[in-house]
Amino acid sequence: MQDQTPRLEIRNLRRSFEGRAVVDDVSLKIMPGQVTCLLGPSGCGKSTTLRMIAGVEMQDSGTIHVDGNLICDTVFRVPPERREIGLMFQDFALFPHLSVADNVGYGLKGNKASKRTRVVELLERVDLGRFIDGYPHQLSGGEQQRVALARALAPRPRIMLMDEPFSGLDNRLRDGIRDETLSILKEEDTAVLLVTHEPDEAMRMADEIALMRDGRIVQQGAPYNVYTRPIDRAAVSFFSDANVVHADVSGALAHTPFGRFLAPGVPDGTAVDIVFRPQHVRIDFDRAGKGPLPTAADGTPARAVVERARFMGNESLVEFRMDHDNTTIKATVPNVFMPSAGTVMWLTIRRDKCFVFSAGKGEIS
Repeated sequence: MQDQTPRLEIRNLRRSFEGRAVVDDVSLKIMPGQVTCLLGPSGCGKSTTLRMIAGVEMQDSGTIHVDGNLICDTVFRVPPERREIGLMFQDFALFPHLSVADNVGYGLKGNKASKRTRVVELLERVDLGRFIDGYPHQLSGGEQQRVALARALAPRPRIMLMDEPFSGLDNRLRDGIRDETLSILKEEDTAVLLVTHEPDEAMRMADEIALMRDGRIVQQGAPYNVYTRPIDRAAVSFFSDANVVHADVSGALAHTPFGRFLAPGVPDGTAVDIVFRPQHVRIDFDRAGKGPLPTAADGTPARAVVERARFMGNESLVEFRMDHDNTTIKATVPNVFMPSAGTVMWLTIRRDKCFVFSAGKGEIS
């Protein structure tokens, strides 16, 4: 039977500063070879959580376990250098006076020959073997990042903690280096905890996303599930632009200009938010048949006036002013679609792509 012991497990971690809870009852399990992204806005407690796991910050309560063994609580503490945990940060922190080989081999134990063998192996894997005797200032930012990766992997850590490690890279390099890093970490069977505030990075790299807000993990699961089954309105908005239509419930239905939406179990008179993403808005020129007719799944067409349209590269973003309440609705359209401001159009939204939340509470109705 396959071992189901998590490589890393944190239980009920808490940390406060000056009476304010920065990390509040955070628990996570990460299996060998699994990449988990701790995703959230700046200041939500992501980096503090990472520092507690690394051992450079002490928790107020809670425990940290590696391969089922306790490494830290509020009394017992394994020193950071003995935790077999690798660290990668936005700042590569290479030693400028050391060669590439010496940077990668820094901290390795063993004789000179065995250390050199490990350094050569890793530099070849990150395609930097030719720079083995060079120095950091001779490398590009992307090459320095790969040296930092090789250095972090050199001691064969069981766990890799990564705090915004790619945010300092040029966009053209970022995707390739992220994919390369992920491939190497998977091959090493390393458990990875990646901290990021970028949803695209989390979706690209993670096996599991832990969405963090105000010191707590509010939702956790596979990227597809977190994106398509958001826990609340804020979770929708964190991953993409979100449109919101306000409505009141009557007879287990939320009544809107786009038709009626099911709200089972919600008391009459309850205010709800209908939330949907711009890509799920359907545009028709008018109701007279110049555009395709809406289907039953699209609900009722609602009249809107174009405020502005912008071409974004792969798609166009169109902003509308709705007739019924003067709110703004955003719609994305593939390729080039640039209607003039003031153009009247009719919008429908896909019912199966809408989320119904209790207004002010954020709970799915």
